[in-house]
Amino acid sequence: MKKEYDFSGGIRGKFYRKNKIQKTIRIDSEVLEFYQKLSEKEGIPYQSLINLTLRKFATEGGVLTISIHK
Repeated sequence: MKKEYDFSGGIRGKFYRKNKIQKTIRIDSEVLEFYQKLSEKEGIPYQSLINLTLRKFATEGGVLTISIHK
């Protein structure tokens, strides 16, 4: 081990990743199947696709309109 290290050429935050929280949520089986199929097609884990969808919704205003048809 060296007495001193030179970090002058280092890149701040290079290995930083945002913290993710593990949380159990209930999703309809059809929704999960949709994301799993999309995951296979796109080569992205389905959890990441769900997270991307939720992030997009949240950053674009997050307004949900629900209408009940009788």
